[in-house]
Amino acid sequence: MTATTALEEHLGITFRDRSLLATALRHKSALNELIGDSFEDNERLEFLGDAILGAVVAEELFRAFPSVPEGALTNMRAELVRQSSLARWARRFSLGEFLVLGRGEEQRGGRERGGLLSSSFEALLGALYLDQGMHAVRQLVGPLIAEALPSLSRSPRARDPKSELQYRVQAQLGVLPRYHVLAVEGPEHRPVFTVEVQAGPDISATGIGPSKQAAEQEAARQALQAWDELMAADAGESTSVLSPRTSGPNEGAACS
Repeated sequence: MTATTALEEHLGITFRDRSLLATALRHKSALNELIGDSFEDNERLEFLGDAILGAVVAEELFRAFPSVPEGALTNMRAELVRQSSLARWARRFSLGEFLVLGRGEEQRGGRERGGLLSSSFEALLGALYLDQGMHAVRQLVGPLIAEALPSLSRSPRARDPKSELQYRVQAQLGVLPRYHVLAVEGPEHRPVFTVEVQAGPDISATGIGPSKQAAEQEAARQALQAWDELMAADAGESTSVLSPRTSGPNEGAACS
């Protein structure tokens, strides 16, 4: 079984033109190690897939939240298509296992790198769009979007890291983040604060800044990064694969 046919089984999709899928799986690092000069990497398909995904997400949000204003929809779309979200979706289909990488990228752990996984997922969507059209893309990503909708904020303003962390921890764990000043150093006119934040039982992070508020924001930003990495790791351990035929999105995002 080839990598393309094995991935097709994971996706529940059969490509009419498997060369498109093969190109979507081919990272640029592999080109110098492949025999022949007719191979193309997946960057052009990534460009296309990025645009296609943006359109699908926008339509899903538009239909799921008919009373939510444009500013909030924009922020929700940005949250859905950020790198960590796409990498998590890629892991749901074990996409990293099927990528064609150069030896150097392989040794650097490219199959698990969030940036590489997210770009490869977009390339996959670009290939699927060219092969079977927008409907097939909607079938594949619709369940993923629907699963994420309840955790999205309807706020028309993008949240700063501290507010975002509070929203996530309160919504999912029912507690508030706790901040603690670890140290205040430097001269009185130019202090340097080090602050620690505890976000539930599994995540803690520290931040440094010229004020207590700035250090708290940095600690929150680091905690959010750790949160995304933890969620991505949890998704990677899951062996379940969503079916393209899962029911569509339901309205239910929590208000900020």
